[in-house]
Amino acid sequence: MIPFSILDLSPIAEGSNPSASFRNTLDLAQHGERWGYQRYWLAEHHGMPGIASAATAVVMAHVAGGTSTIRVGAGGIMLPNHSPLVIAEQFGTLEALFPGRIDLGLGRAPGSDHTTARALRRNLESDADAFPQDVLELQDYMSDNPRQRVLAVPGKGAKVPMWILGSSTFGAQLAAHLGLPFAFASHFAPQMMMQALSLYRANFQPSAQLSKPYVMLGFNVFAADTNEEAHFRATSMQQAFVNLRTGRPSQLPPPKAGYLESLGLPERAMLDSVLSCTAIGAADTVSKQIQDFIARTGADELMITSQIYAHAQRLRSYEITAEVRQSLAREQAGL
Repeated sequence: MIPFSILDLSPIAEGSNPSASFRNTLDLAQHGERWGYQRYWLAEHHGMPGIASAATAVVMAHVAGGTSTIRVGAGGIMLPNHSPLVIAEQFGTLEALFPGRIDLGLGRAPGSDHTTARALRRNLESDADAFPQDVLELQDYMSDNPRQRVLAVPGKGAKVPMWILGSSTFGAQLAAHLGLPFAFASHFAPQMMMQALSLYRANFQPSAQLSKPYVMLGFNVFAADTNEEAHFRATSMQQAFVNLRTGRPSQLPPPKAGYLESLGLPERAMLDSVLSCTAIGAADTVSKQIQDFIARTGADELMITSQIYAHAQRLRSYEITAEVRQSLAREQAGL
């Protein structure tokens, strides 16, 4: 059975604060490690009232310091916001502190609205179209024999696996050209998923890091002990997404009975589209939906995200998902 991993946005629930979010993040990572998840990634977003992981490398250090075996990574670092040298130093430092456990996912979106993106820009010439050149510059800083005169210390020679993140064919083509693993944001932008996967696999060029294509796909799971309870819990994320897409970004709201039925047709259609890569239900229901998704996409790994309001219920969702994976692995092994 393919590996499952965790994508955490360090959600700030209504009535809570970032301190509680970071405590919950570490607690989830520690549980995820025991439940057999492969890696634990945190996402860079800025200016979002409901997301606490803006200083992604700092939160990664918090998680890695409180765990011992699970890989900890960025899913991802939005490289147009940063100097490649700074990222080389940050991730070289993380690798030195936690050898062999750090991943670096790289994206070209700002992870914010346009006004926030302008405030984040590292200089007046920052340009998302320079993303491929920034990736190459970062790779050079972290290589054994950099060509640039400036040294990243720590960073030079750091063996940190790099990933390209994307929600379009652009990232797929870049990952294929560089011979890097590709993580697609199908958990919120699935529209170009199959086209991007086809392009990546068809054009992949082996590299020193990777000999054949490797695809990790984002996938939402809202698992509970009953189908009804799972659908109820999923309404928190549904509300947050509608709020974001209608220009009212919010903290993660509590679940709301009858929420979907209260929406107009445009909002329902939007949710049906952007959250089409989602499993909602009890264990049997989630298992079937996950199997169908893997069979359709040929994913090499799933990056599970579960935006649930109550921390204990979010833990339960990830626990059920881990149990589903273990059951499917036993079936594949004929046990």
